[in-house]
Amino acid sequence: MRLAIGSDHAGYELKEAIKGYLDEQGLAYQDFGTYSADSCDYPDFGLAVAEAVARGDFPLGILVCGTGIGMSIVANKVPGVRAALCSDTFSAHSSREHNHANILVLGARVVGTGLALDIVRTWLAASPLGGRHARRVEKITAVEKKYGRE
Repeated sequence: MRLAIGSDHAGYELKEAIKGYLDEQGLAYQDFGTYSADSCDYPDFGLAVAEAVARGDFPLGILVCGTGIGMSIVANKVPGVRAALCSDTFSAHSSREHNHANILVLGARVVGTGLALDIVRTWLAASPLGGRHARRVEKITAVEKKYGRE
């Protein structure tokens, strides 16, 4: 599995910690930036990761900004993306199983590094469930189509 990963300046340090975890696990990723803690605009990096996931270049992505809210908003503007802002492991697990989230979003100023890595670990270990969950995700896709976003 290859992951797309990105952050703004506020999420840079946490993104680097996540990359260290991914390296330890032998998981491949592409870093879409930012590459320092210098001030930058989160939509640039959120959009790059979201588009790469939506195109199918990567099955999953991870985004990090200060609160996670901005990255969630921009990523979810891209058709085919289901970005989930998670600050606990239960939400992370459920976002993959129930909502088929394909991008995990974290707020570096909301969760510490230890919890963030637990969330990443949990999210990556979960898999989308079928049945009623797949039916509900299909309804989300229908909303995208209705409003011309697919």
